[in-house]
Amino acid sequence: MTVERVNPPDLSPPTGFSHAVVATGSRVLFLAGQTALDTDGKVVGDTLPEQFERALANLLAALRAAGGTPAGLARVTVYTTDLAAYRAHAPELGRCWRRLAGRDYPAMAVVEVVRLWDEEALVELDGFAVLP
Repeated sequence: MTVERVNPPDLSPPTGFSHAVVATGSRVLFLAGQTALDTDGKVVGDTLPEQFERALANLLAALRAAGGTPAGLARVTVYTTDLAAYRAHAPELGRCWRRLAGRDYPAMAVVEVVRLWDEEALVELDGFAVLP
């Protein structure tokens, strides 16, 4: 399996994401949207950073259960109910990402939505990865 991050010099320098990811491997894993649900199906965390950390941990748990690693993430989409809050907390969210997933950034997008499935949810992450 190989995952190559492509960041052309004629585009603005990426911060916390890669402009493109070329993934080659034997299997592709599609990861369902993960929010800050605990094992009882309850949303935990009152703040966006708390919920982001749990949602990311849930996404990574699903990834690892399927035999993948954070380095194999090719694409992640973040859905948030408050884009202004996401931007305000971006440095903290970036530190959380690096602590849990490392510095091999996938191609990413952040999208503001009216609401998520669970009314208490402030953020949801989905994506796909290349497995060895």
